[in-house]
Amino acid sequence: MADLKVLSGNGPRAAVRELCTLFAHATGAAVDVQLDVNPEVVRRGKAGEAFDVAVGNPSTIEKLIESGHVISGSYIDIGTSGLAVGIRAGAAKPDIASVDGFKRTLIAANAVAFPAHGASGLYFVGLVERLGLTGEMQGKLRPMPAEDCVEVVARGEADLVVVVATRMIGVPGIDVVGPIPEALQTKIGFAAGLSASAKQPDTAKALIAFLGAPSAAATLKANGVEPAR
Repeated sequence: MADLKVLSGNGPRAAVRELCTLFAHATGAAVDVQLDVNPEVVRRGKAGEAFDVAVGNPSTIEKLIESGHVISGSYIDIGTSGLAVGIRAGAAKPDIASVDGFKRTLIAANAVAFPAHGASGLYFVGLVERLGLTGEMQGKLRPMPAEDCVEVVARGEADLVVVVATRMIGVPGIDVVGPIPEALQTKIGFAAGLSASAKQPDTAKALIAFLGAPSAAATLKANGVEPAR
């Protein structure tokens, strides 16, 4: 049985998995990382599911603090990541370097996947509207479950995915084209907090400190996360 259970949103999953593995090797503590969409992390926490550390968008941790399931003083910012475009591995990379290029790429696609729920998906839907592309993208947008929004492109069932860059790290069959243009960019944050009912609070606190420590910066960057200052 694991010493610690981490309930984490899907966004920073590659970084969280690697850092938890490093922590386990350094301390001997077994860490069970369970991934879900951020709204489910909140639901599961509020429903009373046992966990030791929660990781997710800042609003996810804040909601669990408000409900009393995460201790407020334990909150830390881990880092941020911007939105990026992914395509099926081997496909020709489109031009997304400029706003006009990005718009042309969206219009030219037959199907554009994005997470139906979560911060990056909500932002992308608003961005399509802001760019004046709602009509032209009608029938092309593919809102997907967060756990399948990248994989659907790897299977060839959509041409592109627009999602937080961290979500594409380590997914087989995907090439990352690059970030969306800076003028359109947003930053999705990742944070962590201690469960109010952690069974091993000291070990859980040590893991949270490890996730936000300067020593974690290289691992975070390698997995698409810009560490918090």
